[in-house]
Amino acid sequence: MNELHPSFWAALFGWLIAQTIKMACSLLETKRLDFSYMVSTGGMPSAHSAMVCSLATSLGLCNGFDSAIFTLGLAFALVIMFDAQSVRAAAGEQAKLLNQIVDELLREHHLSEQKLKELLGHTRMEVFMGMFTGIATAFATFRFIYP
Repeated sequence: MNELHPSFWAALFGWLIAQTIKMACSLLETKRLDFSYMVSTGGMPSAHSAMVCSLATSLGLCNGFDSAIFTLGLAFALVIMFDAQSVRAAAGEQAKLLNQIVDELLREHHLSEQKLKELLGHTRMEVFMGMFTGIATAFATFRFIYP
């Protein structure tokens, strides 16, 4: 069996580090360890952005920043970051509005009390910090794991 490509590990580490940062920030704020942050969406930094930027950066480090595969990785990263900041953020705003409507209807009618998840997308700063986390993770992966 072949060893997995270093870019796989860089992407995984980028995602893992971003999710761990979210969990650590929550621990500092609430004084309790909540492992649900390891699979959560939204928040600072964007794990999606961290993962795809780490992937793109590692592809550039492996194959050159002028290679076709880096260009593909970069395009993929840009689409994911745009989606995280705009489309998913808009879906979160819609969920917030729908939850308000349901709260008002619950006062008068017997409806399901199930809420929609509101924290879906990211602010530009969360995406930027995810991008920074991913790029730094890729460089660290190639510095310390795949020198």
